[in-house]
Amino acid sequence: MAGTSSRRTRPVKPEQDSIYNRKQPIITTNKKRPITRKRDVFRNNNNLITLLVVFCFVSFLIIIYYFVKPVNQEKNVHKLRIVTPFPAPKIMDLPQFQGEHKESLYWGTYRPQVYFGVRARTPRSLLAGLMWLGVKDGRYLMRHVCQDSDELGTYGWISHNGRDYGQQVIVDQGMTLTTSFLKSKGVGSGYGGDWAVRVDLQNDKSKLEEEALGIGHLFFYLADEAGNALSIARERLDTRDGSLFAFGSREDVGGWEMHLASEDKLEIHYAGFETPHMHNLTELVQGTLGAHARRLGVLQLPDLLDHSSNVLVFQISAKFPFKTDIAFVSGTGLKSSRVEDRVKSLTGNLLANQLNEKHTEFEQKYKKCFNLTSKVDSESETVGRAAIGNLLGGIGYFYGQSKIALHGVPSGKNGDTFVPYWPAELYTAVPSRSFFPRGFLWDEGFHQLLIWRWDIHICLDIIGHWLDLMNIDGWIPREQILGSEALSKVPDEFVPQHPTNANPPTLFLVLHDLVHSTKRNKFTATESKDISSFLGSAFVRLEAWFQWFNTTQAGNNVSSYYWHGRDKETRRELNSKEYQSMAEQLSNMEILNKVRLRWQEMKKVGSDYASRELVREVLETPKLRLVPHIGYVSLFPFIMKIIPPDSWILEKQLDLISNRSTLWTDYGLRSLAKTSSLYMKRNTEHDPPYWRGPIWINMNYLILSALHHYSREDGPYRGRAKAIYGDLRENLIRNVVKNYRQTGYLWEQYDQKNKGKGKGARPFTGWTSLVLLIMSESFDEVVVQQF
Repeated sequence: MAGTSSRRTRPVKPEQDSIYNRKQPIITTNKKRPITRKRDVFRNNNNLITLLVVFCFVSFLIIIYYFVKPVNQEKNVHKLRIVTPFPAPKIMDLPQFQGEHKESLYWGTYRPQVYFGVRARTPRSLLAGLMWLGVKDGRYLMRHVCQDSDELGTYGWISHNGRDYGQQVIVDQGMTLTTSFLKSKGVGSGYGGDWAVRVDLQNDKSKLEEEALGIGHLFFYLADEAGNALSIARERLDTRDGSLFAFGSREDVGGWEMHLASEDKLEIHYAGFETPHMHNLTELVQGTLGAHARRLGVLQLPDLLDHSSNVLVFQISAKFPFKTDIAFVSGTGLKSSRVEDRVKSLTGNLLANQLNEKHTEFEQKYKKCFNLTSKVDSESETVGRAAIGNLLGGIGYFYGQSKIALHGVPSGKNGDTFVPYWPAELYTAVPSRSFFPRGFLWDEGFHQLLIWRWDIHICLDIIGHWLDLMNIDGWIPREQILGSEALSKVPDEFVPQHPTNANPPTLFLVLHDLVHSTKRNKFTATESKDISSFLGSAFVRLEAWFQWFNTTQAGNNVSSYYWHGRDKETRRELNSKEYQSMAEQLSNMEILNKVRLRWQEMKKVGSDYASRELVREVLETPKLRLVPHIGYVSLFPFIMKIIPPDSWILEKQLDLISNRSTLWTDYGLRSLAKTSSLYMKRNTEHDPPYWRGPIWINMNYLILSALHHYSREDGPYRGRAKAIYGDLRENLIRNVVKNYRQTGYLWEQYDQKNKGKGKGARPFTGWTSLVLLIMSESFDEVVVQQF
């Protein structure tokens, strides 16, 4: 876990580029000459020599063909295997993910890398997004893509249900923007239904710089990734009665229209662009605005369109405070489309009423799912609400091709050292909208521990998308950087994914929860049926994934594991068909410290051939010994609850957890004991400590889950486990809430040396959102069977 395969690649700012920086050889033959008898003798000898030379040359070619070609074939086959999909029906083709389910999730706030963005779950979608002008140190700055350098006071979804409603608060210096999203499906709607956005802009005059005191500037845009031309209703650019601003047509939703409505006096300007570069929209708008300001001295778009514009940007300017509603309606080409009625229902008071109703529903579901009453104070409840809202609001949809690094294979014709994965889509939560707005495989397992409790069908949809990314060998690229917007946030050298690298298979934590929660009847009959169908379809992929880990992530000693590159020269396999047998071996506390699997020739009765099987071999009786580096990795038998509740080993594990010289702090458990020689040491010159001391919420959650279990099991350490559990839980909640109150964010990690101060990426909802499960004491109650 501390290895490089668990290390995140840090983003860089997108380049500030402008999109306007707009013989074969000749073969000859000799003429025939008269042939004499003497010449015939020499010619025959020469022919023989020539024949021998040709024979030797051909023989050499044959040798090369038969000895070299298989090697090249193997390399080519390997190269193809890397990018060959797993040969099984796609999970996302299951009936439960089609029809109403698929359409209900079609539109959403699936662009987590921008402060506010809408798209559909389809490649080359129609995109929508919001920009605004902020002021800092006397300069106007365009806000669009989430980035730490903007130094916003806070931003994030304070409520979001993952489907058709969300509300976000953004604080930029003295401005507060509240963005609300609503989706509806009514009579006359096209595929996926309609959606609306309300932007409410308030100001605090005491904090605003002079340049921004009077006027606020918003920029709302529509962009068609497929390049379809968008039309603008130039003659009616006002906001009375939900006036039409833009319209167009697409195969997926049919005819569509965008309307704006506001009760405030707004000034509207626009610009249209033709560009395939969706990741450069910030620079495009900012450059156009700046050029027009330098030319005419006014801060407004030029009211001009490129030919066949596939991007339309509307500048909405007004005195503080003001708000505006944007309504998108689909299926407008039908006679029964009732466009006017639908626009009215998505703007003004009717929109406000629907937003209030959705917020009330969110609150009721939040209380029902997590039941925080009497468990935490109101301030903690607010943080928990932001945790689930941000996690759901941060779900994104991505489409593209991963780049897969080649290992031990010659470069391609152009010197390429990677090959493209097949084009794929991914619906996934993301760890951080500013630093990591893309899919991470082992993060997703922790995300889904929360999401399955909120919406089981969203959870299954996400896991299904991930498992469909598996290749024929059972490997899943651990970091998904799909599409131009995702690529723009990652340095080129970190884009290729290495088929030797693995992440801990944390999705099994979620699947374990689902199986046992189904047995305890925690789902409806329909939900249980869908889970069963999903698991039945997913099993063949899960088995292949399990086999891949066992054959590629083995250590130097058989039955040992670590995250490392695949050894292509070996064909070691673990006998993992008998899962129950392997579980018994790896869970046996008597041999856990000194055990390995050894190959043994086994001759079957009635057969002349011997087969090789792995058998357990105990090398020596366990004895107490010192481990030089104590950290989270020292606690996995405890975390997995395989230590018997009356074992002296449990007492030693509790000692490690509660000892201030090793892991304990008043803010959570350290990732590495301060007694370790590697404590807070840099990994490399350019790689600062990551898992070498700081406090991580995901691992603390797993440890708390084990403490919660042992605090309820009969045994001599029950009372001590309960006391440690109570103190650790209180410390973690108090520290996360304190940091959220002071900074407005959940953080990637917390500084064990600096009073628990948030550090690393922000906002980092991701697995830090597990603090909500800590608050609600939602832990897996099922124990790994002890043998």
